[in-house]
Amino acid sequence: MAKTAIASLAPEASNDRINTGLKADYRKSMAKDLSDILAATYRLTIKSHIYHWNVVGPIFKPIHELTEEHYNALFGATDIIAERIRALGHLAPVNLDMAKSFAPTKSDVDQASAHDMVADLINEHEQAVRDMRKAATTAGDNDDVVTEDMLTARLTFHEKALWMLRSVIAK
Repeated sequence: MAKTAIASLAPEASNDRINTGLKADYRKSMAKDLSDILAATYRLTIKSHIYHWNVVGPIFKPIHELTEEHYNALFGATDIIAERIRALGHLAPVNLDMAKSFAPTKSDVDQASAHDMVADLINEHEQAVRDMRKAATTAGDNDDVVTEDMLTARLTFHEKALWMLRSVIAK
């Protein structure tokens, strides 16, 4: 009996019996897109945190404070994205072995000016916006208003982050 109880607790990778009006193929494809967005969100969280610790120079304080605000919001977003993947009937990614490759290297940070760090964050946020906009369009085309709304909220965050980051380094 104990074996049966434990087996019943094993996660189910996919449940094609879900009948919420979203096709199984769409849910699988969107779960993959959201998994990629989740990985990118982790990468941006880690970069923002490392730059928060290591930024120096006359604009240290505004970048230090802004990156702290961003990495906290980004970390919260990872849960929202992962839970949407689960709601679509798929497992959230469980292999974060790639996390080592998410962070800038020591030599990158040693050589980076505050401006370079912000420029790197701008590039990451812009890529996130492009990827999320594409996924949101796909979600809308498939009547998945929940995923579309979630991505719209994430886009709102990233576009505001871009505005703030650009403003910090404006000449």
